[in-house]
Amino acid sequence: MTTITAPGTASARTDLALRPHRAAAVVPAAPAFDHAFPEDFDSVFEGSSTQRSTIGCVIPAYNEEESIAAVIEGLLAQTRVPDVIHVVVNNTSDATVQVASQYAGPHEIVTELGEQFTEVFVHDIGKNPDKKVGALNYGYSLVEGYDYLLGVDGDTVAENRAVENLETEIISDSRIGGISAIFTIDNTFRGLASFLISGQRSQFAAFNLQNLLRGRNMAVLGGQFSVFSTHALREVMAQNHQSTPWVKDSEVEDSLLSLQIKSAGYLTKISPIARADVGGMTTLASLDAQQVKWTYGAIELMWPGQRGDTKGQPFHPNLRIRWFENFGMLTNLFVRIAFVLLLAGSLSLNAFVFSPVWLIPIGMAVMLNVRMALTMHSRTYKDILFALLIAPAEIYMWIRLSHFARAWARFLSKKKVDNWAMQAKAEKGGGSGHWAPLVVTIAVLVTLAVIWMLLGPVAQSTILWIGWPIVGVVTVLQTLMMFTKLIRRQHGYKV
Repeated sequence: MTTITAPGTASARTDLALRPHRAAAVVPAAPAFDHAFPEDFDSVFEGSSTQRSTIGCVIPAYNEEESIAAVIEGLLAQTRVPDVIHVVVNNTSDATVQVASQYAGPHEIVTELGEQFTEVFVHDIGKNPDKKVGALNYGYSLVEGYDYLLGVDGDTVAENRAVENLETEIISDSRIGGISAIFTIDNTFRGLASFLISGQRSQFAAFNLQNLLRGRNMAVLGGQFSVFSTHALREVMAQNHQSTPWVKDSEVEDSLLSLQIKSAGYLTKISPIARADVGGMTTLASLDAQQVKWTYGAIELMWPGQRGDTKGQPFHPNLRIRWFENFGMLTNLFVRIAFVLLLAGSLSLNAFVFSPVWLIPIGMAVMLNVRMALTMHSRTYKDILFALLIAPAEIYMWIRLSHFARAWARFLSKKKVDNWAMQAKAEKGGGSGHWAPLVVTIAVLVTLAVIWMLLGPVAQSTILWIGWPIVGVVTVLQTLMMFTKLIRRQHGYKV
């Protein structure tokens, strides 16, 4: 039995159905959803104006005891409070349920928009084999009668006008099937964690700006903080013969749903003003697991006929940005490895001649990084230093390249891996797979060094004579691309 707790409950797993008065509702945790609106939540509509839209919020939560309180408080502090908030706790092994239960029950809130009412329900659905997807679909079955579904991750805190801004835009245009907030990460860390967060902030900023400059067409309606039209979700389910909006056939359930919403004829947008802080990855292992899962899932969407009903849509408008990202990463990987190898070969023959021309790409990259940092809405001195000092951004690029190589190697090996489980393990401090690219790189470099020494002077000179011009041409093209981005108008957007 699924338990929905209320304030003052002694145990988060107490069966409230045995209590003589109705403190909260009890909903069976069925694996399949019949999409009937639960009568237990009809009271949430009481007092709501019939002249405004209704928003049901779903928060899938897995081991979020440290952040769930701030997430709920952030929603209750919104100028436009969701009409109901469902915290769907699944597979948890910490005190997420107990912490969230402190907020369960009705809340009457007065904001500048007037008096508002919401009710918080906490659902502990226990062991859930479909993980986040299962929690999202369970939440959808509770709010499908609302006009909109607000999906919020269990570690995301939004600015207090985020819901208001997202609602205002989505109700203004019936063509919008979903709209996402701008995501960033609050950098209050030190040491290695601060470096990794700075890199992720820069990465998120580049992604958000790219979507804003593409007519604010969002490639991925992230589960962190996005509003979906329930009408659009029903059309997606009908067109794809799905019983639920989210399916477990993809490593990136939010990307797949975004594609399906777009294919159903709706727009997927990013708001230029709604903002939210998400949880970042503070260790190399957790960052590797997250990024490999994201990249692996994107590859599956791009590559036709991979798994389940993920048919692959390589020319889908939402995937064009993915192809550009992967091509860009492949080019960066080639240039860096080729440069290191050619430099080592030239030095071994005392044939390397430094030219100031090689500083142009580096200078262009620094200027582009600085401009990106200045575009950040909540930039700090850490963001500026990360961009100005060449080493941090370059080291973070090598880390991203290792994620890229790992994801493609895992995909091409056709080995079935539970990337969700690997990310959960990494976030708990387990796993050492993120060192694999470094070990492989060292082994390859040693092998190539031995082969190089076995080659004769003529063969070595020929390789250098052919290799340097190729690297030079690719680098020139990369530099031109960076220059184009540097002079591109940003229309005042802040990410």
